[in-house]
Amino acid sequence: MEWKFYHRMMRNHLGAELYQHSLGVAETAADLALRYRGDRLRAYLAGLLHDYGKVYSSSELRSKAEQMGLRLDRVSLEEKGLLHAPVGAALLPIEVGVTDSAVLKAVAYHTTGRPGASLMEKVLYLADIIEPGRDFEGVEGLREIARTDLERALLAAVEHTIQRVLQRGFMLHPRSVRFRNSLLAGLRKNGG
Repeated sequence: MEWKFYHRMMRNHLGAELYQHSLGVAETAADLALRYRGDRLRAYLAGLLHDYGKVYSSSELRSKAEQMGLRLDRVSLEEKGLLHAPVGAALLPIEVGVTDSAVLKAVAYHTTGRPGASLMEKVLYLADIIEPGRDFEGVEGLREIARTDLERALLAAVEHTIQRVLQRGFMLHPRSVRFRNSLLAGLRKNGG
């Protein structure tokens, strides 16, 4: 992989603060992938690229989505915090040349998660929430759970995110609820 290219490009594209966050997510995703027998390098790449679309305004994201013919739901279109993920994933093959479907899916779903998520998707979702730059009440507990139980850590992370979305008065994506319920059902099925 052309790591220098990706780092230079993302540093220039994102700016210093968001680039630092992406580095933290990349390193955390790589560590989680290694811990849970995933592809460390691809997880790192997904983490580095995950916020590619975040630099654009809501109107720019909607315009790009329309130009590319993306079929997005109403909630994603109205919440910039969600819209940057699928639009960023759609832009990566065009603007950066990344075509790895596992990486692109992880980027596309990193804000909502989804039932049936791949290991790469799970690792990126969790890494975005627990990377070292995050500082919120309960993050240390999430990091601790992530060291030993990916599914439980994901459930706690998505529940934290849902609570935060509701407290802030944002629209809650139904996919996040389905992701939460699928994780809970899986844990119950496996005796958790």
